[in-house]
Amino acid sequence: MIDELLLSDFLDRALFEDVRDGDHTSLACISNYQLGSAYLLVKEPGILAGMQIAEKVFQKVDPSLKFIPHLFDGELVKSGDIAFEVQGPTLSILTAERLVLNLMQRMSGIATVTAMYAKAIAHTKAKVLDTRKTTPGIRMFEKQAVLIGGGQNHRFGLYDMILIKDNHVDAAGGINQAVNRSKAYLTEKGLSLNIEVEVRSLRELGEALKCEGIDRIMLDNFSVEQTVQAVEMVNGRCELESSGGITLETIVAYAETGVDYISVGALTHSVKSLDLSLKLSK
Repeated sequence: MIDELLLSDFLDRALFEDVRDGDHTSLACISNYQLGSAYLLVKEPGILAGMQIAEKVFQKVDPSLKFIPHLFDGELVKSGDIAFEVQGPTLSILTAERLVLNLMQRMSGIATVTAMYAKAIAHTKAKVLDTRKTTPGIRMFEKQAVLIGGGQNHRFGLYDMILIKDNHVDAAGGINQAVNRSKAYLTEKGLSLNIEVEVRSLRELGEALKCEGIDRIMLDNFSVEQTVQAVEMVNGRCELESSGGITLETIVAYAETGVDYISVGALTHSVKSLDLSLKLSK
């Protein structure tokens, strides 16, 4: 769920970035008293995401605006569908237009791609995860879109999990040292966080399996054949996550090895936005 305080703060900053001292084009062309309505037109097929956020944007710009949803987050849409209508002062509708579109297009694009990955491996136990490879400032929207598309969220930031990656292992002097230091740190700070360790080879996987207190192991850039071996080595002792350049073309093979999770950075770092448009009603 998106934190309401964070959302309100973000919307204030985003609107200031776009509007500053006024939408001068609209102010010049349109009367302050003119009322109207607009609708969100879907222009290509995909999964809709960001409806609740759009309503929040309109409310932030002008509480008098009336938001009328016709579709909902997670619905499969096609070209020509109308997602919502908004009614009220025309100036307010146009002031909110670009922020609504920027967020909904981005979120819908992410949800659409996530749904493709999730559907591809629905016959397995594996779940699709996002990563921290997100756009600074809008991570909460991108991760919400992953959920809408049928994926799951990995850690949100650096603060909600211990994830020991290759650089941590190298800096600490080895997997055992990094894990032991992490457990000691959590005890000292009174924190209860899961511990995940990234391994780069079957040898490192063997080292990780000798450590106690690991909740999940990430197999970084393993081949499918190596992943099969890893699943056999772990034998259910902890969760397994495949990661590293996995695409829609290769994800099924990885999922069928028996891993629990597959993280895909492409869900958020290079996705194409869904084509949407806000049109004033005539």
